[in-house]
Amino acid sequence: MTITNEDNMALMSRYEDNYFDLAIVDPPYGIDKLLHRSSYGNCTGSLTKYADNRWDKETPTQEYFDELFRISKNQIIWGGNYFIDYLPSTRGILCWDKQKHVPNFSAWEMAWTSFDCVAKIFRQLNINPKRIHPTQKPIKLYEWILMNYAKEGDKILDTHLGSGSIAIACHNLKYDLTACELDKDYYNSAIKRIESHKAQQRLF
Repeated sequence: MTITNEDNMALMSRYEDNYFDLAIVDPPYGIDKLLHRSSYGNCTGSLTKYADNRWDKETPTQEYFDELFRISKNQIIWGGNYFIDYLPSTRGILCWDKQKHVPNFSAWEMAWTSFDCVAKIFRQLNINPKRIHPTQKPIKLYEWILMNYAKEGDKILDTHLGSGSIAIACHNLKYDLTACELDKDYYNSAIKRIESHKAQQRLF
C-alpha cells in the first residue's frame, strides 16, 4: 500500500498507460458553489458545514480525467452526475442507498462506472461517530465495491484518499492500493486511522 501527501496530477504523471486495473475515486463535486444558489432552497442547509474548508470549491479539470483514464483500465467515479461534461454514457451505474431519508440529507449517492454491466445498489446506513472527513464513506461500501468490481491481484488507484476508508477496505481484502491526498490534515488523520485499524487487527 502506497499513500502519499501530494497533488494527484503529480502522482498520475509517474505511471504508464493502463498501469492500474481499477481506479476508485471520490473527487470534489464542486458543491461549495451551491451555497450561493438560493434555488436549492432547503438543500443548502446541509452544505453550510463545508463552507469553511474550501476543498470542494471546484470540480476536477478535463486534464484530470484524461490522466485518470490514461493510467487506469477501469474507473468508478463517485458523484458522476457532477462530471457529465467529462464522462461518457454508461449503463453500469452504482447507487449507494444511505437508508437515512430525512430532510437536507441525500437519500442516495451515485457513482459512474466504466463497466458494461447492469446497475447495482448497495444499502447501508451511513453512521460513523469518528468522522474525519465531510464525505467519509463506509468501509463496508468499499469492500462491497472491491468484491463486485475488482479481481484478485488488481492494482487499485485512489486520487482523493479523504478519510482513508478505501485503504482500510483494500487492507482487509488484500488489494494493492496506490493513493494520495492533497490536504495535509486529512492525510495525517487518514494515516492515523489506517494504522489504528491495522494495529487493532493485530491484537485480535
